[in-house]
Amino acid sequence: SKWVTVELASTEINFVNNTKRKKREEMTARLRKTRKLRGHVQMGNGRVGKHRKHPSGRGAAGGLTHHRNNFDKYHPGYFGKNGMRVFHYKKNLHFRPIINIDKLWTLVGEETRKEYESKKDKAPVIDVTKAGFFKVLGKGRLPNQPVVVRAKFFSKTAERRIKAVGGACVLTA
Repeated sequence: SKWVTVELASTEINFVNNTKRKKREEMTARLRKTRKLRGHVQMGNGRVGKHRKHPSGRGAAGGLTHHRNNFDKYHPGYFGKNGMRVFHYKKNLHFRPIINIDKLWTLVGEETRKEYESKKDKAPVIDVTKAGFFKVLGKGRLPNQPVVVRAKFFSKTAERRIKAVGGACVLTA
């Protein structure tokens, strides 16, 4: 026989002609709908419409012709182009992970914040680039204590809110 079964640590793999195939869970034949339909000529597929293989084409066929209504209704903008082509797209220039100001203090921890809460002459420095973020955005609120934030980019609102609590924004290369 061309079938060879090998059992490896609770996974059963069948080799057919020396190619690996995972054995799929098979339904028992006696529970299939076909058993009930034996003796009925069309097997439940109708006499007029008939059970053909791919009556409307395979996959997304006919998006511009016989399935146009569906594509227009449920997938608008599926066909055509938009935007400009960038011939030598450099991903590094567009890599700009963001962090919002409401998450800034999570980078240094709650005990650091408490430590600097009492010291009025000193402010902690939070370098977001060390945590893998490049840009600081202004969503959320900062606790009312000064902080020095180092990042490559700041949004206007982030800069405004950091300065509002007496902090500073330091740009890094």
